[in-house]
Amino acid sequence: MQIYWLEQAEAEVPADDVWLSANEKSIFDALRLPKRRADWRLGRWTAKQAVAACLNQPSDLKGLADIEIRAASSGAPDIFIEGRAGPVSIALSHRNGIALCAVGSIEHRFGCDLESVEPRSSAFVDDYFTYTEKNLIQSASVQHKPELVTLIWSAKESALKALREGLRLDTQCVSVAPSAELQSSNLNAERWRSMKVDYAGKRDFSGWWRIEGALVRTIVSTQPLEIPVRIQLLHPTAERYAVCGCGASALAAPRPS
Repeated sequence: MQIYWLEQAEAEVPADDVWLSANEKSIFDALRLPKRRADWRLGRWTAKQAVAACLNQPSDLKGLADIEIRAASSGAPDIFIEGRAGPVSIALSHRNGIALCAVGSIEHRFGCDLESVEPRSSAFVDDYFTYTEKNLIQSASVQHKPELVTLIWSAKESALKALREGLRLDTQCVSVAPSAELQSSNLNAERWRSMKVDYAGKRDFSGWWRIEGALVRTIVSTQPLEIPVRIQLLHPTAERYAVCGCGASALAAPRPS
């Protein structure tokens, strides 16, 4: 299975809202907290750009308004184009003014997550991590522990999103096994590395993780997952066209009835 991914920053989001659908504009206007409003717009902007790229849809502001992201009953984002259910699935995450969107086939379940590398307490690890994960963290160098804890936590979040459950499930039901490269001296190499995620012995996930700067990215899927492909966008913003090599034929599988 192939996943395509895109990141955008707050500075790249247009000041006006003409790229939002009427329903999205109504939802946005009802939000009150400034941070929530900013994160919501950033997530929608990133998702619309990514979907337009992968489906070869118009990516001007008017064209993006025809792409709508709606929250399913689980809270997961669903894609609609001109009011009809779209032929792809997405996963979304944002942190520190950056949003990550993953796009893949609607036939498969996947999730993505973006987390800041920062110290987390031993109590946090005790509460949310499995026995095996705790041992892995204990054996890691002091230098790598914040990255490792963040990576494991992010992978758990991605898996729970793929299950369309989020943090309603016990995080200790999800066990993360990063690749052996974890112990290398240069974790921040700006490339994807593999990992495996197990859910309660019932379901295995294929996954990838990547660290750039102070952010960890994870993408997991219920299907064997190839290295995620980054979507490249061309400027200017109002007329940017995406080059990601996917195209509609690669992802637009028929929607199950």
